[in-house]
Amino acid sequence: MSFFRIEGGVPLSGRVRVAGNKNEALPAVAATLLTDEPVVLHNLPDILDVRVMLDVAVSLGAEVTRLSPHAVRVHTPVLKTAQVPDDLGRRVRASILFAGSLLGRAHEAHLPPPGGDVIGRRRLDTHFEGFQALGANFRYDDEGFHLVAEHLRGGDLLLDEASVTATENLLMAASVAEGETILNNAACEPHVQGIARMLNSMGADIQGIGSNRLVIQGVPKLHGCEFHIGPDYLEVGSFIGLAAVTGGEVTIENAAPEHLRMIRMVFARLGVETRVIGQDILVPGGQNLKIRQDLSGGIPKVDDAIWPQFPTDLMSIAITVATQSQGTVLFFEKMFEGRMFFVDHLIGMGAQIILCDPHRVVVVGPTRLVGQRVQSPDVRAGMALLIAALCSQGVTTIHNIRQIDRGYERIEEKLQRLGARIERISDGN
Repeated sequence: MSFFRIEGGVPLSGRVRVAGNKNEALPAVAATLLTDEPVVLHNLPDILDVRVMLDVAVSLGAEVTRLSPHAVRVHTPVLKTAQVPDDLGRRVRASILFAGSLLGRAHEAHLPPPGGDVIGRRRLDTHFEGFQALGANFRYDDEGFHLVAEHLRGGDLLLDEASVTATENLLMAASVAEGETILNNAACEPHVQGIARMLNSMGADIQGIGSNRLVIQGVPKLHGCEFHIGPDYLEVGSFIGLAAVTGGEVTIENAAPEHLRMIRMVFARLGVETRVIGQDILVPGGQNLKIRQDLSGGIPKVDDAIWPQFPTDLMSIAITVATQSQGTVLFFEKMFEGRMFFVDHLIGMGAQIILCDPHRVVVVGPTRLVGQRVQSPDVRAGMALLIAALCSQGVTTIHNIRQIDRGYERIEEKLQRLGARIERISDGN
């Protein structure tokens, strides 16, 4: 196992380019199984979760050819099985996305319970209720989830929650179902829009992309395509946060600013200035961070919600930024009851944070953080702790960095190019 050793207190500056969107890449890999023709994926992030998804695809019959560090060709002329291997499926939550592609291609899917971040209860009911509405029979036992559908038929569905992965799963199945499917209360995040466009480039007929009402006309067969995965706006948000708290000037290249309006608005509430320059985002150096009070003079609140509201995956980053901003702010995490517990690490580093309950914390800043030994509990909290380490006094070691590697491609190399004193060290185990 490896860990990061960080010497904090160094302003970061320079230019950085974010990787392809992790949450778009994972369903894109699953969607390649819907056709027996080759699919080429460009701007694919070289991260742990993507590698696991490609391994799952190979186990199901795909031939994967690496064309470049960030491009692969996936060709599945014949599916060998509709059973996702237990060891691989349990390593990544996105393995659930093979349900839609396997059901659409083989009319059956068998999956173990998926892995992923432990950030609270993450229900899967919406997926399977949707599949049943399309004509699939569903069974759950000790070995996992089992879906069988002699025929998939479209229907008018109202999702009981705007689940991203359920929307993507149902889009894949509905694309090759008989007749018309309407998905009401669908998720509409940028990566969901991306997968809908990828399916359309494979011959699907999906209308309403970008809205919460998607209309899909089923087609008998999908074909191959070349698809370019968009930039990861969550990584952009992470770099905005780390630039602000370290005090340097950082330009984030190819950041797709059209997806950052709410993110930039929330960071501005924490005192972070950002500027749009074409497709880039500039974070000016030497900022005096100050939390902006509500017009009434009250303590401001930052909460997360479904798109286009502030994304839950950036709550950990925003909390860390708030520890370095003057003032008081309440964070209300509505979506996951386990995400906030990482603040114990920040408190141990010197942050003034009150954990009110599993969903709410109050942050009072600024505080001088001091390097400590910490553990990364999940992808985004791991990045938040890395940001805290970069603005701390002294040395921080971050362990369990496999979690960070799941979502950020060679993050230490990007940070080193910005001037960070960070190294990956093997502990010999």
